[in-house]
Amino acid sequence: MRSGEIRALTGLRITAAVWVVLFHFRPLLQDAMPRFRDALSPVLNCGAQGVDLFFILSGFVLTWNYLDRMGWSWSTRSTLHFLWLRLARVWPVYLVTLHLAALWVIFTLHVGHVPWQDLSGFSAVSYVRQVLLVQLWFQPFFDGSSWDGPAWSISAEWLAYLLFGVLVLVIFRAAHATRARSLMWLAVAASLPPVVMLLVSGQFYTPWSWLPRIVMQFTAGALVAAAVTRLRPSDRGRRVAGYVSVLLIAAIVGLLYLFDGHPLHGVQDTGGLVDVLFVPLVMTLAIGVGSFPALLSTRLMVFGGQISFCVYMVHELVHTAWIWAAEQFQLTLHGNGGKLIVAGLLAITIGTAIVLFHFVEEPARHWMRRMVDFRDPNADARTDPAPPPIIGKLQSIDGALDGRPKSISARAG
Repeated sequence: MRSGEIRALTGLRITAAVWVVLFHFRPLLQDAMPRFRDALSPVLNCGAQGVDLFFILSGFVLTWNYLDRMGWSWSTRSTLHFLWLRLARVWPVYLVTLHLAALWVIFTLHVGHVPWQDLSGFSAVSYVRQVLLVQLWFQPFFDGSSWDGPAWSISAEWLAYLLFGVLVLVIFRAAHATRARSLMWLAVAASLPPVVMLLVSGQFYTPWSWLPRIVMQFTAGALVAAAVTRLRPSDRGRRVAGYVSVLLIAAIVGLLYLFDGHPLHGVQDTGGLVDVLFVPLVMTLAIGVGSFPALLSTRLMVFGGQISFCVYMVHELVHTAWIWAAEQFQLTLHGNGGKLIVAGLLAITIGTAIVLFHFVEEPARHWMRRMVDFRDPNADARTDPAPPPIIGKLQSIDGALDGRPKSISARAG
């Protein structure tokens, strides 16, 4: 019997978030710890790929949780309920960081001699698009699309959520008609278009490249979830999956170093090719046991996964504030003092994320859930019982969505 909680995937989420954070903090690390930065540069330079891992995890978790509930037939009511629950998960922190970014711009305009450099994106129309999570949909590149930089991926995720009501119908039927092995190969195939575009253009970031990234990576994660629902691995198979997950991590890191030293001719962002290993990594961690899945399942890593969305959303605000302060007061990060400052900025990021999680994300999520999770006392008499599931016993891994205590978060950054 599968457990309702896949804690290893929770730990994977904070790993992806930290990867993105360190990617953006590279200039600070270069000034404060150049040897550390140079030693890890092949990994740190590709930290943006952590967003693709988030997209896959998001598709996996939502499909795992909603496949049997929404896959049988189209229901406008269920789809709207699903979308509201997704808003309850991401909107509160998103709105807080959006307005913190706006307040920061106002602050720099009236304090000191270093105002924000580019104010063209701060307009009434832009504000409405930001609030409605659609700001990315009007731009070919995500750079500069959002007032809080990382929010572009939330706008992309919102598009995936709007498409999910149709996608889950297709995945449900594919899972019913297809073997697990075929579903796994379909998942790998779904993750390939961004990589193929990289090989063709030589760059990972091209006009509208964010669109196939979110649609195909999210779909790949959904197919992985469908495959896992069909699997009944033995104890030996689960141990093998755990070993394979370690090998996949080693392969990802090894390939990043290999591509850094020997990039493919004509391809600038060669590190993006490791995206093809994210699908098997998620699958092996979903079913595997052993030292590495156990490490990701520790209490510290699980808590990190719970706050990872807040870490992701707040870290660029901290980074931006330091850049302004350094220019304003002519600060540097050289010497031991610089190391302490970088450590302090990371601590501020984590601390602020914990505060946002406990005092914004969780209370607001519960409040928004209560707006739709009330019951009509006469509903039972009017509602036919739901049909039983036909694709295994699908248990929830997102208590944030279904209210059960055993969960992993479905948020993605």
